[in-house]
Amino acid sequence: MFLGYDCYAGDDLGWPEDVGLDARAWAELTREPRRYGFHATLKAPFRLRSEFRETDLAGELRRFAAWPRTPAAIEPVIRSLGRFIAVVPAEPSAAANRLAADCMTAFDGFRRPLTADERLKRLDGGLSDRQIANLDRWGYPYVLDEFRFHLTLTGPIDVERHASIVASLQARLDRMNARDRVPIAQLALVRQDAPSAPFRVVCQAPLDG
Repeated sequence: MFLGYDCYAGDDLGWPEDVGLDARAWAELTREPRRYGFHATLKAPFRLRSEFRETDLAGELRRFAAWPRTPAAIEPVIRSLGRFIAVVPAEPSAAANRLAADCMTAFDGFRRPLTADERLKRLDGGLSDRQIANLDRWGYPYVLDEFRFHLTLTGPIDVERHASIVASLQARLDRMNARDRVPIAQLALVRQDAPSAPFRVVCQAPLDG
């Protein structure tokens, strides 16, 4: 409902009516993350190596999800994240960060290396030496110590608008009684068929730890 798109069913949805914004304003705020759907990224999007099929990746996802591990949970709050607004943990979760690191490394063998153009596009965003090293090793700069668990709610917006939008979204989250700790209970494999296409969930696997 926050984003106007359900990446599980592939359906367009309505807009929330209780955050002080009309549908047009909300559609513009969420234009970029709406394409991705409401989810937390644990392994950054990548192109599959030619020797693998989607079924290979789905099978590995199920095997990975069955590994014993410390259960992860977060207390969700709304915060600014650079120019974006997102749901983030109220306090850092070591278990969630460990899960993300494990996902990042476990599935990297399926990842086709970045092209020169893809690498340059990332570098144009301005990266630290550590982030560049991550980009060259793992195909994405914000991993391991640079990772921050989040579920994106808006695209980039002017900083002066952040406080009011964060307050409105946090009030809605509170009305949903969503401040209790929320377990990270399953993983999903998500596919994008073209650069401008919406993401769709291919399969899901419960975390058995």
